[in-house]
Amino acid sequence: MDCLLALDIGGTKTHLVVEDIHGKRLVDTVIRSQEWDAEPADSAAAWIAERVRPHIPDGARVAAMAFGAQGVNRPDTAHDLQAALASHGFRATVVNDAALITLAAGFTDGIGIIAGTGAIGVGVDASGAHLSAGGWGAVIGDEGGGAALVREATRAALRALDEGKPDDGLLGALIKDFGVADAERLTRRVNDDPTSDNWAPHCPAVFAAAEAGSALAARVIDEGGQYLAALVGQLLARGAVGADVVVAGSVIVNQPPLFRAFESHVRENHPDLTVHILKVSPVEGAVFLARRALAATAG
Repeated sequence: MDCLLALDIGGTKTHLVVEDIHGKRLVDTVIRSQEWDAEPADSAAAWIAERVRPHIPDGARVAAMAFGAQGVNRPDTAHDLQAALASHGFRATVVNDAALITLAAGFTDGIGIIAGTGAIGVGVDASGAHLSAGGWGAVIGDEGGGAALVREATRAALRALDEGKPDDGLLGALIKDFGVADAERLTRRVNDDPTSDNWAPHCPAVFAAAEAGSALAARVIDEGGQYLAALVGQLLARGAVGADVVVAGSVIVNQPPLFRAFESHVRENHPDLTVHILKVSPVEGAVFLARRALAATAG
């Protein structure tokens, strides 16, 4: 039996789908993306092979494989991964995980924005070349993603404290959510472990503070939406094509204030674009790519 593999490898989880060539879904599961890194290619290929092999049906041949992965931001990275996977017996189509979004939504071009733990925008130019903006990691970037929202909220709350302003609810919300006693200990808890794993889980506290009336939290959220909208402008300036912007990711999909801020800033600067929330899993974009590769092989 021939089958196809499709994966969406994100910063915290990997969605894996296996289908037969007639479209029957055999496996649809989510596993943790523990220790995932797109480079070096040999290690990344071994990581993928180790996780997909237990899900391939006995006696099945993988006729096509496609995946989007965090960290695949350059053509060289994708090419090296393809070559490394070939040594494991997999012929794969490799793209950035954000590139799956527009395909999953049914658009062959357009701009995809992911705002989950991190944040990145992708598109294609008229020649079909991949473009990306953002995705630099929460320590120095990823504005609009969950980890960076916590970073910026902490900075805003501590700056207000230094200015002698009363807490409008944001500082207290962060202190409580991090489980510390005061602002000094909050700085230690945030700075001593400057990782997405430490910061991102506290993102809901920022939105809760905004809902409770914190103007600082509301400003941080609006600025996050503005940064995400700026990714759209950066991609358009570099030649991205398409009239549709598709957003995905746990934060922007599940937190309406961030989506509203993003949509407002996109509409203000690019009124000709239409913004969509992805209604299916991004892995469906990888399924599309695998099926297209299968059809090309058959043809």
